Amino acid sequence: MRWTVLDSPIGEFSVATDGESVRGAHFGRIGTAIEEPDDEVAERAVGELRAYFAGELTEFTVPISAPRGSDFERAVWREMTRIPYGETSTYGEVAKTLGDVGAARAVGVACNRNPVPVLVPCHRIVGAGGKLVGFGGGLDRKVKLLELEAGVALRQAWTGR
Repeated sequence: MRWTVLDSPIGEFSVATDGESVRGAHFGRIGTAIEEPDDEVAERAVGELRAYFAGELTEFTVPISAPRGSDFERAVWREMTRIPYGETSTYGEVAKTLGDVGAARAVGVACNRNPVPVLVPCHRIVGAGGKLVGFGGGLDRKVKLLELEAGVALRQAWTGR
């Protein structure tokens, strides 16, 4: 895997690719990260992330493949990608969707283990009643991501674009 770093409104953000798909993402710079993408997938991922952070992209299309994770974690990560841009769901709602109403804490653990944050939008999952709890990148980044998406969603609703 090769890491590429980009500047973003939430600070440096690194993305790992293997030439075929995105395999990881990290808040901050990974020590070996390069500044310029060196393969087509990395170039596409960085381009999509820049467009996302600029409020111009609401859905990632770059191929993603998580390098690890239990069946339950992978199910949670899939469910995250189904939460519409600019909206949120709760840990409990995701657990219920997966058929286990008592698994809210396990959903939280799966969110924390998400190897591809932002691209797989764990920031869209909040606590009961909409509380902002837990986020591997820090709550300040979670707030910025949710504010970005809410602003873009409102603009699109008002203007149709």
